[in-house]
Amino acid sequence: MKLRLLSAIVFGLALTLAACAQGANPGQRGGGWGGGFDVGAGRGLLGTVTEVAAGHYTIKTGSGETYTVYFSANTRILKQSAQRRSEGGEGGNPPQTIKPTDIKVGDAITAIGEVDAAAKSVGAVVVLQIDPERAKQLREAQANYGKTWLMGKVTAVDGVKVTLLGINDNAAHTFVADENTAFRKRRVPITLTDIQVGDTIRVEGAVKDGTFLATTVNAIGMPPGGTPTVPRGTSPPLQPK
Repeated sequence: MKLRLLSAIVFGLALTLAACAQGANPGQRGGGWGGGFDVGAGRGLLGTVTEVAAGHYTIKTGSGETYTVYFSANTRILKQSAQRRSEGGEGGNPPQTIKPTDIKVGDAITAIGEVDAAAKSVGAVVVLQIDPERAKQLREAQANYGKTWLMGKVTAVDGVKVTLLGINDNAAHTFVADENTAFRKRRVPITLTDIQVGDTIRVEGAVKDGTFLATTVNAIGMPPGGTPTVPRGTSPPLQPK
């Protein structure tokens, strides 16, 4: 149950970020990210703030990398509600708008926007200050990703082997199913043949002899309108040269 809650938190937070980004600057699309979790066409970067300065934050990610998150007057700076959401990301209060100076060293934040992986920088469309308890749960989930759970979009199904593009690292992962694997979609039992390329799934299991063996596979329904994406169009916040 705890593992299901943690992976649901990751997915729910991803959808929250996607929705915030769509409402931030109509016509804008986020690009790639330097690690984190997938948000439709973009990715989320989670880290702890180590520096606050005019126009940017410096953060340290769970993998120990340092990124600079640049923001501008067009960036939405938000604070996540401390109220728990139900599994699947439903319920709870929406994020609240805050000032850039309300984010302090030691806070956990995540961002959505354009990334320069080589420069370790992000031009943020949205910056979200995360509730400390939720941040702790997310870090725990990230530490267990690929070990006890996976989440992402299915890219191939070959017999009992399924390949997906990871929501947490944008990398390819495979798992296998056996006669004991349970498949569900919106809590309704399904079978492996119902899993299709393009589906977003959450997988629980364990690595045995170098292979991830799934115990449960959940096909996750997307919000009305399909996969959340960050809108296209205008340029992201400018980054200093």
